[in-house]
Amino acid sequence: MATGCIRYLQRLSKNYFRLKELSIGIMGTRGIPNHYGGFEQFAQYLSAGLVQKGHQVSVYCSHTHPYQQNEWKGVQLIHCKDPEHRWGTVGQFFYDKNCIRDSRSRNFDVLLHLGYTSDSIWHRRWPRHTIHIMNMDGLEWKRSKYNRLTRIFLKKAERLAARHADILVADSLGIQSYLQSIYQKEAAYIPYGAAVYSQAGNSILETYNLNSQGYNLLIARMEPENNIEMIIQGHLQSGTTLPLVITGNTGTKHGRYLVSKYIDQRLIFTGSIFDEHTLNDLRYHSLLYLHGHSAGGTNPSLLEAMACGARIAAHDNEFNRSVMRQDADYFHDAASVAGIIGTVLPDAMLASRKANNLDRISTIYSHAQILNQYEGLMLEAVANKIRK
Repeated sequence: MATGCIRYLQRLSKNYFRLKELSIGIMGTRGIPNHYGGFEQFAQYLSAGLVQKGHQVSVYCSHTHPYQQNEWKGVQLIHCKDPEHRWGTVGQFFYDKNCIRDSRSRNFDVLLHLGYTSDSIWHRRWPRHTIHIMNMDGLEWKRSKYNRLTRIFLKKAERLAARHADILVADSLGIQSYLQSIYQKEAAYIPYGAAVYSQAGNSILETYNLNSQGYNLLIARMEPENNIEMIIQGHLQSGTTLPLVITGNTGTKHGRYLVSKYIDQRLIFTGSIFDEHTLNDLRYHSLLYLHGHSAGGTNPSLLEAMACGARIAAHDNEFNRSVMRQDADYFHDAASVAGIIGTVLPDAMLASRKANNLDRISTIYSHAQILNQYEGLMLEAVANKIRK
């Protein structure tokens, strides 16, 4: 009797400890610190925050990532072979496979998958005794950059992810509703986060000879579904003399196309900028921030523009409207972009929109709140597993 009681207490103590300190893996990004996009920036904040809360966190990184250390702010970095630089998009499948293979040798309590496009096809190789949480991202199969066969594949990959993940996460209410309707599977709604920004500098303005409130701004990956060409056309049609600053990697196929086609002194292509403070300075000082993303859920760059107090014009879709509601202008073509650029809003309306968006960042989309929601989801998942 005494021996059985001791064993029970030992098991209970061990389980309690595991609930206080989880071993967490994060995959699906090119790595941290961020040198690419939204998932990487999210992984950067989430992983560092979870470490500060006392958890052991590892993030999978491409072996080509410019940061080659094995640790960043307490986060363990696992570099895996990534052939994308040689093979193109198909290389992502083998990068994910390499990350999954490595994860099988580690004792993660939770493995957070950011996106499913090249991950879910390897679901049979996911480590069996780990809880798999899948952030479903946007509707990848709707992205215009993909051909018909690729979209068919992405739809299948989405179905595999929804079916085989232990827990689904939707970053917008629209995605949450979609997953319930199509796959009859509940998803936890957890958006991305941002922090209110008020300590702006001027150095980036000097670099490009810009004046505060004297330019419009677009920050996005150079992909068709981000409607960059629509925004450029609208900006040029508006007749404004202000420059449009376009920040993103112009080395992509679509980026090269845009740079070669649109040669105008009112367009400033900066290329990629990854320094968060610099990007926020650009947002903070812009007259109008133009957000063309159309295929995703709650987009991190949109939240950051809100956090900088920018006036925002966004592509008219349910995802963007669910975030800002009436506190933005919305466009659907080049003509509506031109109309927004040509409209001067009353100071009182601008102040109200700014205040409302900043309030949303503080109350709904704060980094601290998003971190707590992810930690709570992981702790509850492990606790449920232990009870079984």
